[in-house]
Amino acid sequence: MSFTLLSSPLQGFTDFRFRNAQQKYFGGIDTFYAPYIRLNGKFKIKSSYERDLLPENNTTLTVIPQVITNDAEEFLFVAKYVQSLGYKELNWNLGCPYPMVTKSGMGSGLICNPARIDEILHRAHNETDILVSMKMRMGYENSEEILHTFPILDKYPLKNVAIHARIGKQLYKGGVDLDAFQKCIDVAKHQLYYNGDITTVAGFKAMKERFPSITHFMIGRGLIADPFLPQMIKDNTTEYPKDRWKIFREFHDEIYQQYDAALSGPTPIKMKMLGFWEYFSQSFLDPRKTYKKIKKAGNPKKYQIAVKEILSGER
Repeated sequence: MSFTLLSSPLQGFTDFRFRNAQQKYFGGIDTFYAPYIRLNGKFKIKSSYERDLLPENNTTLTVIPQVITNDAEEFLFVAKYVQSLGYKELNWNLGCPYPMVTKSGMGSGLICNPARIDEILHRAHNETDILVSMKMRMGYENSEEILHTFPILDKYPLKNVAIHARIGKQLYKGGVDLDAFQKCIDVAKHQLYYNGDITTVAGFKAMKERFPSITHFMIGRGLIADPFLPQMIKDNTTEYPKDRWKIFREFHDEIYQQYDAALSGPTPIKMKMLGFWEYFSQSFLDPRKTYKKIKKAGNPKKYQIAVKEILSGER
């Protein structure tokens, strides 16, 4: 059975610069989800969101915009905005686990409120013609919460429901709950996508065997930790290209230069790349040592020396 690989959005990481470079140097992702748009009650699209979704910044990619909200007016505003850019689908984030989001009753903190979900979906399907898809967790407090939303979701022609197989209060700690995901498969009427802890080719194969009816798999943190992973899954191989570190260096340099141009000063670019190396380092022989070396690099020149030393060591 064929399958589709999708990039799960991560705020601060999977913007158009990363997406374009990942596609150019590694490939393997069929569809990218853009990090969510959050309005916070202000009916204005931030310039960073606009840049991320502009068609000219995504010419070689299939991208689906995402919104995070618990308000129908905000949902409609974002839906009309992304349609004005030519997008046909809007993904609704009911998955974000971070307390600053969930305490506001958004992301996975909204899953326990089926009535509000119903209200927003009702208006979305009555007042716009945009195609709606969902990105969810099992719930915030427990994995039963999502089951109570399915009778509501079943009322609407959703494109799909992507489920990260954890509850919100776990954040990314502990394992995925595959039994709870199976319960979702047993009751859901919509097409489900699987998300959570796909970090190796073997791990993907195990997930595909466990859930033979699932044909769409989302890769989140695993994509940043190892940008080669999607294409290796597609090629059914655990062998990296012979010039692995040369490719990685070219990819790294491209995103570094683009973020350096977009951010002002040495501190923002250092913090941005430090965030990436928290993930990148996981694919290196000694993740702790690798990350520590990057962290200690106090200025751009020392950073470049550290990157060169790390990659030379891997070769």
